[in-house]
Amino acid sequence: MSIGLLGKKIGMTQLFTESGEAVPVTIIEAGPCPVVQRRTIGTDGYEAIQIGYRAERKARGVTKPLKGHFEKAKVAPQKHLREFRLKPQDSSQYAVGQILTVGLFETGEKVQVTGVTKGKGFQGGVKRWGYLGGPETHGSMFHRAPGSIGASSYPSRVFKGHHMPGRMGTDTASVKGLQVVKILPEQNLVLVKGAVPGPAGGLVAICKRG
Repeated sequence: MSIGLLGKKIGMTQLFTESGEAVPVTIIEAGPCPVVQRRTIGTDGYEAIQIGYRAERKARGVTKPLKGHFEKAKVAPQKHLREFRLKPQDSSQYAVGQILTVGLFETGEKVQVTGVTKGKGFQGGVKRWGYLGGPETHGSMFHRAPGSIGASSYPSRVFKGHHMPGRMGTDTASVKGLQVVKILPEQNLVLVKGAVPGPAGGLVAICKRG
């Protein structure tokens, strides 16, 4: 993973190629993202930049340490911050205060999109792990229950990691190898082929593969 942008998932639609083929695409509003901080090997032990997204935070809602952090970079307070690690030879291309836009990407290149999956709440084994369940009729009394989870005499315990009912969703997930189908610089939009994690309106990070 290399440099990228923070953005918002708008939703899905489809585009048609010249041959008439329908291509499913996800619309992402990416950036503009100011560079808030640079990390260097000499100071921090690694090369990276910290970028911000959505300068909509009110000054009174920003803590004093963060306020000083933004003032030092001469950047308006940002709602989201994220670091992107860089190769040493690439770090000199970016400076504090620089604005990164969708111009980072090119049509046809492959990118990686990271987001937080949709929350499903507390779910049973059938929905969460795809359990088959029991018979649906003839008074079986066993339909969607988890059933046996371990042996009695040995080892007399349940093995760690056993698939059980529990919270489902709201996990960080990445999809690699998504192709950039179209870029609309005026609207800060990137259209990538396929689906990306998270609901419409959710925060995503779209990164160049490097």
